[in-house]
Amino acid sequence: MAKAVVAEDEALLRQALLAALGEAWPQLEIVAECEDGASALEAIAEHRPDVAFLDIRMPGLTGLEVATASAEASPATQIVFVTAYDQYAIDAFERGAIDYLLKPIAADRLAATVQRVQARAAAGHNDAAALAALIRQLGARAPEARAEPPLSWITASTGRETRLILLDDVVYFRADNKYTTVMTADGEALLRKPIRELLDVLDPAVFKQIHRSTIVNMKAVASIVRDDTGKGIVRLRQRLETLTVSQPFMVLFRNM
Repeated sequence: MAKAVVAEDEALLRQALLAALGEAWPQLEIVAECEDGASALEAIAEHRPDVAFLDIRMPGLTGLEVATASAEASPATQIVFVTAYDQYAIDAFERGAIDYLLKPIAADRLAATVQRVQARAAAGHNDAAALAALIRQLGARAPEARAEPPLSWITASTGRETRLILLDDVVYFRADNKYTTVMTADGEALLRKPIRELLDVLDPAVFKQIHRSTIVNMKAVASIVRDDTGKGIVRLRQRLETLTVSQPFMVLFRNM
């Protein structure tokens, strides 16, 4: 039985895609349903599915970044992008050997995509070079999704005290159930917001997700080294503890 990972941050759209896949490909086993890029990447690395359906724009890691890292974490996984992009991106998809689904997803388009994915799987063919070329093209031409400038400060609590913390002073964020722990050089505070909601408002050039539960300020990083298991170890400038970069995420730091 073929396995799939589905990643879409909007719950209603995710459920609609799952329902459509149930009709178009009844034998497909959905091994993970993800609402952000980090969860999708880790699910692909863990399950090594036959196919991953990735929304291009997700909190944190985009579908393009997940696909880039997945090429190493699970080379045999075929990628199908789910997109609401304009014609320039559709043209890029049509020129490459990569499938896409345009929102809202049409049943006939999904059926054709399923047939192509199944045919490539039967032939043992997965065009990694075409995927890499498409990712480079879309990454260079994709319009900026952010409507507002990134945050410059946040409010978080320490006991009964509410603190105003400049984001330049944040060393890293760590998921804490439904909340987020904010770590600075001189202590920690609690932000009453889940970590995935931060990903849309932080500056992506400065704050990088290194694990499903950790976002680090790259200005606070002293070094990143790979250990014997392939995971990364982040050493910080202002704190003694180290942070772990999940193995699938390491490819995203290769060119830094």
